[in-house]
Amino acid sequence: MTRSLKVGCVQHCAGTNTDRNLRQLEKLITKVAAQDAEIICLSEYATTYGASRGRLQVGAEYEDSHVGLAAIRDLARQTGRWILIGSIAIKRDDDLISNRSYLIDNAGAIVASYDKIHLFDVDLDRGESYRESAMIKAGDKAVLVDTPFGRFGLTICYDLRFPQLYRTLAKAGAEVIFAPAAFTRTTGRDHWHTLVTARAIETGAYLLAPCQCGDVKGKLARYGHSLIVSPWGGILADGGENAGIITADLDLDKVALARQRIPALSHDRLFEISFAPKSEGGEEQTSSHPNAS
Repeated sequence: MTRSLKVGCVQHCAGTNTDRNLRQLEKLITKVAAQDAEIICLSEYATTYGASRGRLQVGAEYEDSHVGLAAIRDLARQTGRWILIGSIAIKRDDDLISNRSYLIDNAGAIVASYDKIHLFDVDLDRGESYRESAMIKAGDKAVLVDTPFGRFGLTICYDLRFPQLYRTLAKAGAEVIFAPAAFTRTTGRDHWHTLVTARAIETGAYLLAPCQCGDVKGKLARYGHSLIVSPWGGILADGGENAGIITADLDLDKVALARQRIPALSHDRLFEISFAPKSEGGEEQTSSHPNAS
């Protein structure tokens, strides 16, 4: 019997007005639920995202009093759907925040959470600069969760550039990996489709990658193009540039098939790095280097 699962991704442009964002999300979540999606995926910083005086404004609150988290949990109960909150900002007691993803079941319960491991500290062209580490505490644990649908892995945005995380999740049995994002338009144009597709091919897993779109007052331009990608690298749905939803039917049996056809997850080997001598007569240098496990 085929293990099938219908999923949906919500693509929107969040601003700093949390109430307005939640109203927009409610409409889009309800729309996806009406198309019978069993799991609905939201983007990174789904409920609040903006900037002021060079600092991110992401509506950080403590988990037990987070308005956005409570609202999405209510929507999961009302729609009877599982919801992946790509991430929200959670206050900590050390004056930093956690960029945290949540998987909510159809009764509104928190099934799993994941704190973003890799932080976006980059300097792009024309003064576009980001320093997540200035306000965010990096996570240190990869997260897998067993669900009635299958085994899922959680990641967030910049994690996409670190294939060892995805390989680790896949080796531990992840069949679907979430990669919610607020990818910049600058990097998205050149890298987004390639990175998401590559992670799917490398792991033989489905990649669900909801991404914010648009910008707020000309700032924080986001790429959009939310993606659902098959274990063989086929793009099943692409959200384009504007707010809206995408859906796709997943056949989870294709995960095992892809991994059987290309069993790369079982082909890791230890190897050494060999440095050629700098000049004639020099000695070759070697250093031990374990491949990703």
